Amino acid sequence: MGYTEPTGIQAEVIPSMLEGKDLVGQAQTGTGKTAAFGIPLSEMIDTRERGVQALVMVPTRELAQQVSNELLKLGRSRGIRICTVYGGQPIDRQIRELDRGVNIVVGTPGRMLDHLRRGTLDLGEVKIAVLDEADEMLDIGFAPDIESILGQTPRERQTVLFSATMPNTIRRMVSKHLRNPLWVRVGGDAQTVAAVKQIYYEVAVRDRNASLEEIIRAKEEGQTLIFCRTQRGVEKLATYLDQRGYPVQAIHGGLNQSQRNRAMQAFRSGSCDLLVATNVAARGLDIPAVSQVVNYDSPQNIEEYLHRIGRTARMGREGAAVTFVSEWDYEAFEPIRRHLGKLLERGKLSIYYR
Repeated sequence: MGYTEPTGIQAEVIPSMLEGKDLVGQAQTGTGKTAAFGIPLSEMIDTRERGVQALVMVPTRELAQQVSNELLKLGRSRGIRICTVYGGQPIDRQIRELDRGVNIVVGTPGRMLDHLRRGTLDLGEVKIAVLDEADEMLDIGFAPDIESILGQTPRERQTVLFSATMPNTIRRMVSKHLRNPLWVRVGGDAQTVAAVKQIYYEVAVRDRNASLEEIIRAKEEGQTLIFCRTQRGVEKLATYLDQRGYPVQAIHGGLNQSQRNRAMQAFRSGSCDLLVATNVAARGLDIPAVSQVVNYDSPQNIEEYLHRIGRTARMGREGAAVTFVSEWDYEAFEPIRRHLGKLLERGKLSIYYR
């Protein structure tokens, strides 16, 4: 797997999970979080048993695929069987896989609940439940589904929850479903932002495309992830960049799974250097080659800002984050600017100084 020594989150989580403790981990993505729970999961699974022993809930299809792939690598030598369930994929294929017997189910709460209602998923033997990116799952409305799913698992299960932020909704969920959990906080906000060179530009809306091209041309190496607020905005910008001759892909929740997979494969393989995405579609993406994030649409709060820039500077690498602040963004961006202080620089674009 290429691990030489544990990251901070792995050093804290792995022994605690192996001891059977409930745990809350506050960690940004890119800290080795999946391996932190995946390594103990692979050790704790009894492959002689046919029932589902572990459950991993995640907010998006892409993250479900990523987590499953890493768990498969970790559990390959022990013959651990994993089923990935999410929408946008034929459910019959998932039903057949579940019927053959699996040790771990990874997926989105919506599709898991669908299987429970159909009677194709039995959680009566679950020993461990993992909630990954819990704050994002709640943000996109999965709270009722999560409650229903956990209600179908044994009360004496071990529960592990990871979240980049800890709003009151997460704390209430922890209080309800976890027993005397160990709290682990690794790679907090200050550590995350300090690893990223951050700059913002005041840009008129009409000038954002020209400004983006200037940023792209100045980038010497690595890939760039560009955030837009809406699916329509993603499509519009990706079309513009494509027409200007830039190799670009787009990803958002309105695409079907095969379209999303093709876009991600092109970006991961390096056949394109630009990926335009919405927040939710890019959530949890682990692409080490992303050396720059561009907030084409300015984030609305510090949490959204941190989630976005967490796509770069992964696992100790360097990264950069560029934010465009347009005329109607100032009110929302000012608290972000104050929060970051000297870590956030104001830059100047040549289109305004020719």
